[in-house]
Amino acid sequence: MNPSTALARVLVDELVRGGVTDAVVAPGSRSAPVALALAEAERAGRLTLHVRIDERTAGFLALGLARASGRPVPVLTTSGTATAHLHAAVLEADASAVPLLALTADRPPELRDTGANQTVHQPGLYGGAVRSAVDVGVPEAGREAAQARYWRSVAAKALLVARGALSGDPGPVHLNLPFREPLLPDDAAPAELTGPWAGRPGGAPWTAAEPRVVPVPAAPPWRRRTLVVVGDGPAAAGRQAAEEAAANGWPVVAEPSSGAWSAGAVRGGALVLGAPSWLAGHRPDRVLVVGRPTLSRPVNALLADPGVEVVTVTSSPRWPDAGRSTSLLAGSAAGGVPEGPVDRRWAGEWRAAGATAGAAVDGLLDAVPGLTAARLARDVVAALPGGGLLVLGSSTPVRDVDRLAVPRDGLTVLANRGVAGIDGTVSTAVGAARVHQRAGGGPAVALLGDLTLLHDLQGLLVADDEPRPDLVVVVPDNDGGGIFAQLEPGASRHESHYRRVFGTPHGRDLVAVAEALGWPASAVDGPAQLAAALAGGGPRVVVVRTDQRAEAQLAAALRTAAAEALERP
Repeated sequence: MNPSTALARVLVDELVRGGVTDAVVAPGSRSAPVALALAEAERAGRLTLHVRIDERTAGFLALGLARASGRPVPVLTTSGTATAHLHAAVLEADASAVPLLALTADRPPELRDTGANQTVHQPGLYGGAVRSAVDVGVPEAGREAAQARYWRSVAAKALLVARGALSGDPGPVHLNLPFREPLLPDDAAPAELTGPWAGRPGGAPWTAAEPRVVPVPAAPPWRRRTLVVVGDGPAAAGRQAAEEAAANGWPVVAEPSSGAWSAGAVRGGALVLGAPSWLAGHRPDRVLVVGRPTLSRPVNALLADPGVEVVTVTSSPRWPDAGRSTSLLAGSAAGGVPEGPVDRRWAGEWRAAGATAGAAVDGLLDAVPGLTAARLARDVVAALPGGGLLVLGSSTPVRDVDRLAVPRDGLTVLANRGVAGIDGTVSTAVGAARVHQRAGGGPAVALLGDLTLLHDLQGLLVADDEPRPDLVVVVPDNDGGGIFAQLEPGASRHESHYRRVFGTPHGRDLVAVAEALGWPASAVDGPAQLAAALAGGGPRVVVVRTDQRAEAQLAAALRTAAAEALERP
């Protein structure tokens, strides 16, 4: 086989041996050797291939597949600007510790810096956002055995690094793959690679690793008043933190995508922490932080309080420190033995406060006619059956769920909170839904804003020969960037410029837009219609028209209602 085909087939074979089950391809000429090798692997039943016409969409689809499965997922592009379109997904994978593998085809060195078509400087393109970057080198004839060992070693190492097998720090890896012509195979694909191209016997990976234990200082005994704050992060870590908190009688304030957002968590923790009078009588002595808390200003204010000791729970060499106030690193939430008797009333008082604030906001939400974005967040969570998947868009939807929905057992909740961009969210949801349902999970819902949908419309384009996900995309449509109406730009003194540079009205009929891309779509305006649309399953887009200014006023009223309810004797 020719050198380009050899590299591609050996690379794909080693990726499959190392545990890859899904791969994403955006079409191109220079990437043809690897694209065809991936297609051959799919035909042989070794992996599932996903093809997208847009590299940014492809990158976020791979991100969703990797986030939901926990496995490295390669995404392949051709050379030139195509490689740049992966950068946003790489940044999110970096911040969220998702094992994404960027495979970028490239021109050979002799064509670089010559003005050749579709040529940019690709080695090191993603900078410090990747855990490793390798410019693999051009395959050549006559060095088959030595090159095959090198290629398999590079692929195996890329997977180990992406998974964080030794570092405890998973994340994206970049392999840059320069090819000379011929790019297309000159032989039929063999059933198995043999001779100098063969891998380890029995389908074993070229290199495996035993996890290395990262030493983390043990925590001293905790004081009686301990609050556990769980932000976005690996679900397993969040669940472990919730279990340890329950065993020790500590209340849990958890973000929806934390893995700890379950029935034992305080409902609307941000609203509870935003009630100054109540918090003054229930301020914790110590806060244990797990994951990356990013959603709530009251949470960040608590972490920055000099009177509160902050302990960050981590097993990674990189850890978050929202208030720059961490005084101690611990290997687990239960890193020490409680000092003296545990005050079991402590957790009960926090959960009772969450229930009180929740009842206040429920009363206000139910009194407003029709469906608001705030009510939508609460009702979508309540409507999902056990085993369901919920993917939340950044901006308002994830915050509304955090403040207003009732935490649930049995749900998988995902969100791109690493850098919290709105780009690629539809593609992330499609990828996550595919993995979730292939593993036997229940229905999937994505709740995201209108600009988030418009930002990734191509995520709705699924190839005719690929199965469509059972995914309902629910869109509160306030005709623009409604979150800004709830932030400082929404203040009346900025009214003259608000609509143009913040509100950004798009004026589009999102039902018609979704239908034009092949997804059934409908507009709903009441709870009964919403329930029926969700029960109908997907693929489907459900649009709820809302109003930016009215939603901002309602958000303020909800915070006030919760605080007043907590201040009553």
